Amino acid sequence: MASGIDIRVIEAKDNAALARIIRQTLEEFGANHPGTVYYDASTDCLSALFDMPGSTYFVAEGNNEILGGGGIFPTAELGNDTCELVKMYLLPGARGLGLGFALLQKCIAFARAAGYRHIYLETMPELALAIKLYEKAGFKRLTAPMGKSGHYGCGIWMILNLDEYK
Repeated sequence: MASGIDIRVIEAKDNAALARIIRQTLEEFGANHPGTVYYDASTDCLSALFDMPGSTYFVAEGNNEILGGGGIFPTAELGNDTCELVKMYLLPGARGLGLGFALLQKCIAFARAAGYRHIYLETMPELALAIKLYEKAGFKRLTAPMGKSGHYGCGIWMILNLDEYK
């Protein structure tokens, strides 16, 4: 990962920049479909969304600029041992630096510390670079969605078994 980049927990002051990064990234890849985070009202107030037990959102910042982030959330009906990796997006200039991997590692460490045994995620074929990262980390594809995320626009579902993760 590039030096001078800090990964920290989200603050209310980060909300607008993160909402912009999420929506611009989805537009960039043509993945701004209905039934995705693009249309979630919670995208505009992430700090409040992640102010609940069993959740966290990490923000990557460099040179006083928000570069992106990613989080862990106890999505409804996943069960007590499973959380969801959510809203992981980076600015174009922050990609390819190892930052996505670093954010993923922070999320995995948090999930383990919180007592989760599995991390679930939902994504779209348009986000092929992210899918490669998830597969490299050990996420396996599922044939159907889990839980009640409300993101019916996502057609790829994956899970990571933390008991098998090194």
